[in-house]
Amino acid sequence: MLKIGIVGLPNVGKSTLFNALTKASVPAENYPFCTIDPSVGVVGVPDARLAVLAEFSKTGKIIPAAIEFVDIAGLVKGAATGEGLGNQFLANIRETDAILQVVRFFDDPNVLHVEAVIEPYKDIEIINMELMLADAEQVRKRRDKLARDIKAGDKDATIEDAILAKLEKGFSEGKLALHAGLLPDEVKRVAYLNLLTMKPILYALNRKSGGKNLDALADGRAERAYDLIKTLGGRYVFVDAATERELNDVADTDRAGFREELGVSEDGLAGLIRGAYETLGLISFFTTGVVETRAWTIKKGSTAPVAGAAIHNDFLEKFIRAEVVAYDDLIASSSYAAARETAKVRTEGKEYIVKDGDVMVFLHG
Repeated sequence: MLKIGIVGLPNVGKSTLFNALTKASVPAENYPFCTIDPSVGVVGVPDARLAVLAEFSKTGKIIPAAIEFVDIAGLVKGAATGEGLGNQFLANIRETDAILQVVRFFDDPNVLHVEAVIEPYKDIEIINMELMLADAEQVRKRRDKLARDIKAGDKDATIEDAILAKLEKGFSEGKLALHAGLLPDEVKRVAYLNLLTMKPILYALNRKSGGKNLDALADGRAERAYDLIKTLGGRYVFVDAATERELNDVADTDRAGFREELGVSEDGLAGLIRGAYETLGLISFFTTGVVETRAWTIKKGSTAPVAGAAIHNDFLEKFIRAEVVAYDDLIASSSYAAARETAKVRTEGKEYIVKDGDVMVFLHG
């Protein structure tokens, strides 16, 4: 299961958003939709196609794809050198696949901000600098360890050191590891370091219902944040963490009305999770039958055997073939048998690249 670390300065709505996410009511009996411990929660990925497939197959159970979110205590300036228990928190982020950076995007004198002034691009720079400083220290320590092997003529150590030197140069220029110019093979070679700034980052711009939101104020602060995120090659989504948390206590049938009253037209959590999927380059494929209808998460560009391994490791090594039908084609048919009769169901081999929304049946030896 993929893991996303929620980071941000103190008091920007990070834990509120985490609580909203982990208490969101998504029907899935196999996942605990409450926190696993005080700072970890498993969240279902909203996908309207699941309910339609379940109706089509007369399914008894629906299981959505899932993402694990980790609420990491607020970072402050100096976290990389241990300020505010920073080293412990940074170690937690290192274990995640991606970072969700929550950024305050509203003015309110009654809500304190650790930097006093509300300037989102500066908040982003503070967090990214702490992540970068932590990475730089890790790279420095690794290069120190490699020095002896390099003197002994170890070619692998020399190659790795050259990659680390490239990273150090990038850090000195204020670049995240993602932007240090490493080639794909070089990235793989240092992947074991789990560098914080090598992880994709999704920025959650936290608005406040009824508040002075920066995108509406048009005083330049929102634009400066957008420009920085674009420069960093990141994505952003808008969310109103406090409202989403309150809406979790509202019956499903009443939520649309409450959203309208509060002026929050979109489901911010669904948008955030979709943004996380895009940031991580993920897609979903489905399996469906009378027992259950289920979504499975894979990286975009995965082959059929790799997709099968999401279900069971045996499908990777012992894959023979897969029956595949596009979601739209299956739903347009009266039954799976009808889809097969009209040649909508295809047999695909090991080289097939799975597409988002494929409905699959795997055959293995």
